[in-house]
Amino acid sequence: GRKFARTLAADPDVDRVIGVDVVPPRGDIGAVSFVRADIRNPVIAKVIAKEDVDTVVHMSVIATPGTAGGRNTMKELNVIGTMQLLAACQRSASLQHLVVKSTTTVYGASSRDPAMFTEDMQPRRAPRSGYAKDVAEIEGYVRGFARRRPDVRVTTLRCANVLGPDVVSPLTSYLRLPVVPTVLGYDARLQVLHERDLYRVLQHAVGHEVAGTFNIAGDGILMLSQALRRLQRPTVSMPGFAVGRVGNLLRQARVADFSPEQLGFLTYGRGVDTTRMRAELGFEPTMTPNGYKWVVDPICWLPHDFDRSAGGQNWVTSDSWGPMKGALLHTSYGHCALYRVLLDEVEGQLQGLVAKFPLRFESGIMRSRFHPRDGQLYLCGLRGYDTNAVRDGGFYRVRYTG
Repeated sequence: GRKFARTLAADPDVDRVIGVDVVPPRGDIGAVSFVRADIRNPVIAKVIAKEDVDTVVHMSVIATPGTAGGRNTMKELNVIGTMQLLAACQRSASLQHLVVKSTTTVYGASSRDPAMFTEDMQPRRAPRSGYAKDVAEIEGYVRGFARRRPDVRVTTLRCANVLGPDVVSPLTSYLRLPVVPTVLGYDARLQVLHERDLYRVLQHAVGHEVAGTFNIAGDGILMLSQALRRLQRPTVSMPGFAVGRVGNLLRQARVADFSPEQLGFLTYGRGVDTTRMRAELGFEPTMTPNGYKWVVDPICWLPHDFDRSAGGQNWVTSDSWGPMKGALLHTSYGHCALYRVLLDEVEGQLQGLVAKFPLRFESGIMRSRFHPRDGQLYLCGLRGYDTNAVRDGGFYRVRYTG
């Protein structure tokens, strides 16, 4: 919350920012005024009334019991704290806008889930405990407040899992394990939100008069296996019950949070529809799972005589490819070729050029992956229509030789 408060305080359209927490912030808070208070205590109403607050941003919903001292304390902070805050907002005559940072965890994760959850959908299995149950109760109280105070704009942001170098969460702790356990036979779908975009969407919600509930996530879905390959994390696949037992040990050691809801998410994953975020809220995330900004125009245009049918793209994640690690590769089904995309950024706009590798393939290249053991690139291809391929299929290895 400290970073967001500093960002908001620097906005010329915001007169004053007051931060409230039980723990004093670490580091510079800029022009933010800090009040040490516990939202579980009715004293929060006095703070809102004394400071003549017109906008409240509620971010004090914690995901792990370890940081709160236990499940009971976590429940109090999340649910009882929200109830006290809403009661204080209920009595405030100056309040005009309430922004609540929620989470897509409210949808749960199960084998019966739809491909994409919209904001109007309910979880296929109602949460019975843990963080997901807390969030469901919190959103219920927020909806009740909106009915009692129709004069107050209420904006609920259901954010996907937040990632970033400074983020500590159940998912980041899991991804940072030296050896990552995965559920045998499953590959979870991940939608993520970069921490920069989290601060941006909160500031956007504060500055715009839009009420409602919105799914917030970056573009695209990343499979868990893809994320682990990009992080170059070794994995071990095991049955779900075994992952649960390992998770219990890690949770007891406070290394990572492996609650039942977390295990379900790592098994099935989750997808949310963000159409309303763009069409009604008017917000567009700038960060993708690759860390590059989305651009309106393509990085570069490829003429048909260079590539008339693309196979796909892949990032070089292997140390075996030396200085080319981190480069973007492009495969061609139509011309049976492999290209390197050379990127350049000028004043925030990505541009680039494409160079063809001097290699010959006999089938149209459709998929490319780096092997976790030898670190070399493996490609597979096929022949259908509109391609220069001479064989129906092929499997190839491309080695970096310096």
